[in-house]
Amino acid sequence: MKKIEHTITVKWIRSVIGRPDNQRKTIRGLGFKRLNQILTLPDRPEIRGMIHCVNHLLEILEESERENG
Repeated sequence: MKKIEHTITVKWIRSVIGRPDNQRKTIRGLGFKRLNQILTLPDRPEIRGMIHCVNHLLEILEESERENG
C-alpha cells in the first residue's frame, strides 16, 4: 500500500536580528541555517504551528503531495 506524504516548501526571507528568542529558536527548530535558504518540510500540524509563529519571517512557496511506497 502506497502512502501519500504531504510536504510544504518554505523560504526564510527575513532576519532574526532584533527578534525575540522564541522566534530565533523556532527558525532553528524548523531546520534553517542561513537566510534565503529553502526547505521542504513534512506537512504536519506541529510544523504548521511553528510556521504560523514565524510566518512574517518566512515565505511559503509550495504545498505538494508525494507517494511513498
